[in-house]
Amino acid sequence: MPDINSCQWPTNDPLMIRYHDEEWGVPLHDDRKIFEFLVLDAFQAGLNWRTVLHKRENFRKAFHDFDAGRIADYGEDDFERLMSDAGIIRNKAKIRGTIQNAKCFLEIRKEFGTFDQYIWQFTGGKTINNKLTSLSAMPVSSPESDAMSKDLKAKGFKFVGSTICYAFMQAAGMVNDHLAGCRRQVRRET
Repeated sequence: MPDINSCQWPTNDPLMIRYHDEEWGVPLHDDRKIFEFLVLDAFQAGLNWRTVLHKRENFRKAFHDFDAGRIADYGEDDFERLMSDAGIIRNKAKIRGTIQNAKCFLEIRKEFGTFDQYIWQFTGGKTINNKLTSLSAMPVSSPESDAMSKDLKAKGFKFVGSTICYAFMQAAGMVNDHLAGCRRQVRRET
């Protein structure tokens, strides 16, 4: 079970607890890891995070450790390989969207130097600390995720609606939605 001084959404799942304790809400500035979170959050659309998290290692293998340069060069053979991989979520639109997003990701890196420079502009380069007191108070979108979604879509990205962008912002530490009293919230404020 999650610690009494923890957010309660990880329930008693050890992988979810470890993700909560070690990754969720930690400010992320590594482009490869940022791309990984973008891909995984896109695959989460219509599903729950637990499903995606439990397939994460399979996704890493299938998508060459989220190497955007390599994924951008995927052809039909790669698409068919991914569609036949039972270890990942086999959704045609999401797989094609990942290949498209890798191409767009590389274009943004050319323009901004790093994707990190680009993506953190939506929060002014800082973590938004919401200081939530309950899971029911946790938003699913924000003006920042709306702006991010609009800009990513304009740049050709797929599966980047405001809700997906907000989930990404939480994962990448652009938003700190650990509940008040959670040891991760307390640690972030010190």
